[in-house]
Amino acid sequence: MKFFHILALGSVLSASLVLAQAPAAAPAPAKTAKPAAAPAPSASDIAAAKAKGMVWANLNTKVYHFSTDSTYGTTKNGKFMTEADAKTAGYRAAKTGGAKKAPASK
Repeated sequence: MKFFHILALGSVLSASLVLAQAPAAAPAPAKTAKPAAAPAPSASDIAAAKAKGMVWANLNTKVYHFSTDSTYGTTKNGKFMTEADAKTAGYRAAKTGGAKKAPASK
């Protein structure tokens, strides 16, 4: 009977040594933070972008706005770029606002 007690005690001790040597569980990965929003463009920045024919690209929604759109240069997280660059980056034109339209033919 003493042999079984010693055997049981030995197995408990060896199990605790194995657990003590096991690597700790890796901490949960941190959530990826959104990039910090750039400061809002100034009136002179907006005027300069309009003069160059640039669009305002909303980085969160992947939608770009023309200079005639009321949200041009005003969304919280965006930047000015050419329409070609916006399309290449996977952005789409805004459905309302200042979308370029061909003149109506008679």
